[in-house]
Amino acid sequence: MSKLERNIDGLDKITEGNGPGPRLMGANWPIGMNIYNPKGEKLGNIKEVMLDVEAGSVAYAVLSFGGFLGIADKLFAVPWNALTLKLETLDKRFILDAEKERLESAPGFDKDNWPDMADQSWIDQIHSYYETRHYMDNRSD
Repeated sequence: MSKLERNIDGLDKITEGNGPGPRLMGANWPIGMNIYNPKGEKLGNIKEVMLDVEAGSVAYAVLSFGGFLGIADKLFAVPWNALTLKLETLDKRFILDAEKERLESAPGFDKDNWPDMADQSWIDQIHSYYETRHYMDNRSD
């Protein structure tokens, strides 16, 4: 394994990946990054990254949307696999294929009242809404 390098974008490169970015990166790197839809409309930004420690996977990005100066923001747990990282743009960004209006009606929560993200009915609701498969659906039994 090569030595740990830091680049100007804050990506911690350990090994080069086959995709558009590094194969591994620090978990705090995406916090604060903006989320856009394919039309280029800003949807919000990443407030938190939720890790499934047992599975060793990134489960969700918690997206902040709305409010004024961070007050009364509604939070959304967006499945990590619903996001696409675009590194070829001038400002590196994540893309979520969702209209602003659709996100406004998405299942969300208050910053002081987080849901039980391990609850199966909540998991099913979130993945159904974003039309994604749960990352554990690919496991072999």
